[in-house]
Amino acid sequence: MLAAISSVRSLLLAILMLMLGAGFLTTLVSVRLQASGTSALAIGLVATSYFGGLTIGAMGAGRLILRVGHIRAFAAFVSLLSVSTLTYALLEAVPLWALLRFIDGCCVAGVYVCLESWLNDRADSETRGSVLAGYMIALYLGQGLGQQLLNISDTALSIPFVVASILVSLAVLPVALTRMAGPPLEQTASLPIRALYAVSPLGIVGVAVTGIVLGAFYGLAPVYARESGLGIAETAWFMTAVILGGVALQWPLGRLSDRLDRRSVIVATMAGAATAAFALFASGPAGSGLLFASLFGGTSFALYPLCVAHTNDHLTSAQRIGATGGLVLVYSLGAVLGPLLASASMSTFGPGGLFLVIGALSIGVFGFGLWRQWRGDAVPGERQRAYQMLPRTTPAVAALDPLSLAAGDDVSSE
Repeated sequence: MLAAISSVRSLLLAILMLMLGAGFLTTLVSVRLQASGTSALAIGLVATSYFGGLTIGAMGAGRLILRVGHIRAFAAFVSLLSVSTLTYALLEAVPLWALLRFIDGCCVAGVYVCLESWLNDRADSETRGSVLAGYMIALYLGQGLGQQLLNISDTALSIPFVVASILVSLAVLPVALTRMAGPPLEQTASLPIRALYAVSPLGIVGVAVTGIVLGAFYGLAPVYARESGLGIAETAWFMTAVILGGVALQWPLGRLSDRLDRRSVIVATMAGAATAAFALFASGPAGSGLLFASLFGGTSFALYPLCVAHTNDHLTSAQRIGATGGLVLVYSLGAVLGPLLASASMSTFGPGGLFLVIGALSIGVFGFGLWRQWRGDAVPGERQRAYQMLPRTTPAVAALDPLSLAAGDDVSSE
């Protein structure tokens, strides 16, 4: 594994630096807007702008990369992201910050497409899994540790944005100085959403609701924490606990799903997410909040790769890349909707309304999963595809999945 990661270390260092700088911007923006008295609905609109930019950027970044190449495109995306990050310090206005978040989303999506297609080109059938694992570690470690930069937000108002911009700008260096040639960018078509639902109703519904849940969480959890009485440092740890907890449980839940009816693991994971969400709604983030936050992260983060694996159980090898790309798109569309639903709930029920709506959605998918188990037979264990952890980034990540190249064209029904 170390040898495989060493060959792409410059790309992994770039995503680590980028996530350290940009990973806490969503939290910082929400905290700043909440402190200035901005309504939950307005904060939700700013948050959904980011996910809208992420979705559009994922679909359109490939054209720029094809025109100018990976290194130039990467430098352009990171430079614009750095400029956008500094612009927050000039004027705090909801319309401007919503526009900046949209730009941020487009740039981050472009970076993901650059790096993921590059990593895919550098990996072969034997190292693909190791490269993907290294990418996920760099991605989530940077995002989780970056939350601690929130602790400098009590200093001069511009300092956190300056620090974030410095870290984002440093992400250019490993890529600009690399001797690796830029790979050809292959365009892959996603399976239509209707076709995905016909193949695996639970997979597509689970991915869509996971997008809503995590879009709501990233956009409004800092507001929930602050309005529930947590300080800046405690809010940073709350966010870190969710992200790192999400990494910790993905592998054991995935391995368990390889041995059991995967639908049962998805249903149980949804029940865990609902339990943690309702606990956070009822008791708030204080006291046992970090424990429930870790449980929520562990269950909610695992749902996306579990649902992808469940969908793959019903597909031929040739369909998997298109299906994974389609599922990333469904997740992104859900993430656009999530902050709007959560902000409306918080406006009605207070800060706990965030986890009230998350818990209600999780219970809904829990019931849907039980119905799907009643309606259809489980996929036989020997025909289940092995679980693979996947980040929820862009459709380009689908080609990094080692299972996308696995042999076998058997198709089973849910």
